[in-house]
Amino acid sequence: MASEQRRAQRRQRLLEAALHLFTTLGYRQTKIVQICAEAGVSTRNFYEEFTGKEQVLLTLHDLINSTALDRVRAALAELESQDVVVRITVLLDAFVASVTADPRLPRLNYVEAVGVSEELERQHQDWVTRWADFIEAEARHAAANGVAPDRDYRLTAIALVGAITGLLREWQAHRPPWPVADIAAEIRGVMLAAILR
Repeated sequence: MASEQRRAQRRQRLLEAALHLFTTLGYRQTKIVQICAEAGVSTRNFYEEFTGKEQVLLTLHDLINSTALDRVRAALAELESQDVVVRITVLLDAFVASVTADPRLPRLNYVEAVGVSEELERQHQDWVTRWADFIEAEARHAAANGVAPDRDYRLTAIALVGAITGLLREWQAHRPPWPVADIAAEIRGVMLAAILR
């Protein structure tokens, strides 16, 4: 096995170990030595990949969001319908499927990554902006097709990001868990109501 491939596998094991520990023990309680032991990697190798525990969290947070956005964009690329309800349903289903595929993902994104540092807050805000831009573009698309009012959707888009975040935070915390379909339907209803009002 080439050294680059071994390094990539080692990095992946570290990320998987950190995801497990951050969402079971908690980010603040997890030690780097625990991540290394879980991944079967030396601390020397850990520091070849990451500057510290926070960089691992930043990487996971960014990966969860970028994977979800890639899946939503892929769904949009295949979408032929201009109907606003169909578009929003397909896009939200792709998003919800991505972030609920593993219940640890919303826990890491919306619980463990909150309030850790200024850098993580900046990254979180950057993702809020990207998701709000995406939602605003869909709302403008609906307005351009005459099915939504022609108005400024910026605050609506930001509010929707907050509502979606809140619902996913509740989903990961609720015991027994709510069905994913119920969460997706609630998000869809809130978004359609906000855009079409």
